[in-house]
Amino acid sequence: MFWIVDNGSSRRGGAASERLTAAFPNAVLVHTPVHASWLNQVEIYFSPFQRKVVSPNDFTDLAQVADWLRAFEDRYNATAQPFQWKFTTSDLDDLLARLDRHTAHHHAESSVALAA
Repeated sequence: MFWIVDNGSSRRGGAASERLTAAFPNAVLVHTPVHASWLNQVEIYFSPFQRKVVSPNDFTDLAQVADWLRAFEDRYNATAQPFQWKFTTSDLDDLLARLDRHTAHHHAESSVALAA
């Protein structure tokens, strides 16, 4: 079983993997890439869910929680639309070129410092 998590402080590092393995020996902890929350579609779904359903948590019982969960899911599914991504492949090319220039400049400075 794979347990996919973001890189929150309670889920990073070897200790998190060890805790999960101790509790569930057949589970493998898999982290989403650092600084790539836009890849985490689960987070995109659960962020409004957390703000609009779970907080404040003044439910009378678990049945009420289940009802609110189902109502949120029904509403979300009825109104969901595709995301309009604004970061284009040209934007990516520009970003990668800037990173290459920065890295080359940094390596050149390091080489000069080492030679001195």
